[in-house]
Amino acid sequence: MRICWDGCVQPGLDPMSELNRDERLQIMLTQEELRLLDDWRFDRRMPSRASAVRELLRRGLAAEGFLRSDDRMKSKDFGVTNGAGLEDEA
Repeated sequence: MRICWDGCVQPGLDPMSELNRDERLQIMLTQEELRLLDDWRFDRRMPSRASAVRELLRRGLAAEGFLRSDDRMKSKDFGVTNGAGLEDEA
């Protein structure tokens, strides 16, 4: 089975066989957030909570203009400010 970005399912393709996920991310959710995630997941027939979170993350990043990250970019490059004025505070 393969899950498309829009939530469609293509039978016969295993999504895990095509992916190499090296990083693990643990998050804490409220009961309400978990209920909303599960409702969204079930409405779209997502196979797991993890796949639903990945899809929501991808959609959120795309909405903000971050379709792909550059592996060479540092976390400071994703900040809200450009770092100007930091010397003044020291």
